[in-house]
Amino acid sequence: MRVVIAEDNVLLSAGLELLLGTKGIEVATVVTDGPALVTAVQEHRPDLVIADVRLPPSFRDEGVKAALAVRRAHPGLPVLVLSQYVERVYARELLADGHGAVGYLLKDRVSRVGQFVDDLRRVAAGGTVMDPEVIAQLMAGGGLDSLTRREREVLSLMARGLSNAELERELSITDNAVHKHIGNIFAKLGLPPSDGGHRRVLAVLTFLDHQ
Repeated sequence: MRVVIAEDNVLLSAGLELLLGTKGIEVATVVTDGPALVTAVQEHRPDLVIADVRLPPSFRDEGVKAALAVRRAHPGLPVLVLSQYVERVYARELLADGHGAVGYLLKDRVSRVGQFVDDLRRVAAGGTVMDPEVIAQLMAGGGLDSLTRREREVLSLMARGLSNAELERELSITDNAVHKHIGNIFAKLGLPPSDGGHRRVLAVLTFLDHQ
């Protein structure tokens, strides 16, 4: 796997490069601003992009805007965005195209090396990964009243990127129960029959939009 990193913090970018190298993941290049990210993706055609939400010059949303730009230019390109704080509007924007292969993690998650690398690979494989802290804040906000407690629990784990098999293990329930809960969620959220992975992304997006 080859990745492009957009991060202006030299210590973090160097740490990411070293960490990924030990896991057999090649860092094609490291850039420090949004326009350079767009150029780097065009030049290196990476398998995944890791981008800080806030990049120079204003340190507001240049990183996520550049990530969205490369997704428009290269639909479905896996993008993992890192943020210092929970900013759910950015999570919503990343999910809005419905293609999946996106992740939104807080920066302190990088220090949990095993989980971080698992999340990165999940995004690269087309999955969706949301930081547990983002989900916790969203769940605390209420909404989606038609869902049962268990369905909300399943949906929150789907937002974290868990597969059906992982849901079985996490919740200690059967495969049939997982399918039943997910089917109920899709029905209650009014999601039409389509590709299962795409509907999962739509379910998470609906979850975000109702908070």
